[in-house]
Amino acid sequence: MRKLFFPVMILALGTTAAWAQTDRWQQHVQYKMDVQLNVQTNRLTGKQQLQYTNNSPDTLFRVFYHLYWNAFQPGSMMDVRSRELGKIIVGKDAQGHNRHDWDARVTDRISKLQPNEIGYQKILSLKRDGRQQAYRTEETILVVELDQPILPKSKAVFDMEFEAQVPVQIRRSGRHNKEGIDFSMAQWYPKMCEYDYEGWHPTPYIAREFYGVWGDFDVKITLDKQYVVAGTGYLQNPNQIGHGYETKGAKVTRPAGKTLTWHFLAPNVHDFVWAADPEYKHITKQVDDFTAHFFYRENDTTKNTWPRLAEMIPAAYEYIKKHYGPYPYKQYSFIQGGDGGMEYPMATLIMGNGKMDGLYGVAIHEWMHSWYQGMLGTNESLYPWMDEGFTTFAEDNTIGNTVDSLKGRWHQAGNYRSYFALIRSGFEEPMSTHSDHFNTNYGYSINAYSKGAVFLEQLGYVIGAANRDAGLLRYYRDWRFKHPNAKDFIRVMEKESGLQLDWYLQYMMNSTKHIDYALDSIYEASGKTVVRLRRVGQFPMPVDVEVELADGRKEMHNIPLTLMFGSKPNENAGQKYIVHDGWRWTHPTYTFTLDVPIGQLKSIEIDPSMRLADVDRNNNKAVSR
Repeated sequence: MRKLFFPVMILALGTTAAWAQTDRWQQHVQYKMDVQLNVQTNRLTGKQQLQYTNNSPDTLFRVFYHLYWNAFQPGSMMDVRSRELGKIIVGKDAQGHNRHDWDARVTDRISKLQPNEIGYQKILSLKRDGRQQAYRTEETILVVELDQPILPKSKAVFDMEFEAQVPVQIRRSGRHNKEGIDFSMAQWYPKMCEYDYEGWHPTPYIAREFYGVWGDFDVKITLDKQYVVAGTGYLQNPNQIGHGYETKGAKVTRPAGKTLTWHFLAPNVHDFVWAADPEYKHITKQVDDFTAHFFYRENDTTKNTWPRLAEMIPAAYEYIKKHYGPYPYKQYSFIQGGDGGMEYPMATLIMGNGKMDGLYGVAIHEWMHSWYQGMLGTNESLYPWMDEGFTTFAEDNTIGNTVDSLKGRWHQAGNYRSYFALIRSGFEEPMSTHSDHFNTNYGYSINAYSKGAVFLEQLGYVIGAANRDAGLLRYYRDWRFKHPNAKDFIRVMEKESGLQLDWYLQYMMNSTKHIDYALDSIYEASGKTVVRLRRVGQFPMPVDVEVELADGRKEMHNIPLTLMFGSKPNENAGQKYIVHDGWRWTHPTYTFTLDVPIGQLKSIEIDPSMRLADVDRNNNKAVSR
């Protein structure tokens, strides 16, 4: 009797929210701001009028604003949190030295800021419908106790005067970044916090992501005339400004004086970012039905990379539009600035002095946030993986299908490697952990980015990649501008696939249980081959088993999980596909029969696609000899 042996094979990759209808109500904001930036003192002064529409069924007795720049002061929550996490050792570097859990951009820098280097946002006056309001500042949150409540389906108008100091560049916003950009103006204005079906979200600024109210912005920015400004929104006075904004063939006529006022309108966005530098070079590229803008300091590197980036964007968008939906605005700006890469509506701040592959990668990642952060707008504090993870998944697929040298490869391999490394590290926590409350920066990062991408890639293994891809477009159509949660997403995938998927969300999001399946035994009985599988790990999954016959023919055997109440369709029309009875998750083993004697088999392998996040593939394949 021939036997099948099990050679060592090493993988060559290194709390659910309540379901709600897609007509969920949204609050609405309408900002009108007029601000002046003194580029000598790095001080910002301004007036803000905010019309706030309470579309909720609730009466609001107070409101909250974000004051992000107050985080950049010694002793702030961001400062102390960074220094405390920096004490944790999460591994060794290439030289064998302890690797501390710093955010390398922050480390202990905030604690060392001098008074002229800190950031702050101070409220000088705040009125509601003409009446002065009582308010207090709790570091990065402004608490406003209203003299009269805002009733359901009613509006209130807030008039504010404020001043701010631009901090030195540390995290996302600031002045004089490593590449010499003068001003990266992110989180620069007092911003109304989000109120949704779960209540207020006055999340202190510790380190992580953002959640905002969609609305319309009318912003006037006045500063020294030598500066070029880039940012969110459509410039309303291009022929007064010039610098590449002017109408083709128009004469640029700037007003007299040392300053220039830039007037932007941005419809249906949840934030507004801008950057300013006297040496910005501004080029544009028409992409489908919108214009891509590029702002960068020209040097020996950027003069060769940024124009190439502009030429690569149309092909990238062709792929993105087909797989993730069309971009809804008429403009997007890629802006050199910030501390790495950070997304905002209609614009991103990215470091831009590096090589072409790095520049293209960060540009596509931040642009893809326009879908999952900008349009879908999931609460990133609660579901960072639904933004960062989905964006990483889309980024890797877009780059892999638009760079010739990467085509034909499996584009999610790196995310699986990172996820497996997190498991081995002992720092894994459930993806349901609030983003600010992960025990380590390392655990947060891999959970949000890599495991979030694995969530989507492995979902294609469960329901079929075609169903998953169609579901992503359905998700885009159904939930744009509605702040979906994790259950909303999985319901879309259930509708698209016809399968039950609540178990998958539960195990992936709320647990740290892992997947491990094994070929337990293979033997012959009555002229047929009997295959017994074993679930070694605690995470139940459907299982694909590929059988290769001695004559070279292959067939795929799919064992669905009974919790699915169905099975995925055949993903390879050229291969025989056999669906077996479901595997009950309570049972550690499962047996099925092949209608051939064992002597006619060449190999049997669990999941040759590698999409199953199996932590030990050494027991996944058997070959004859």
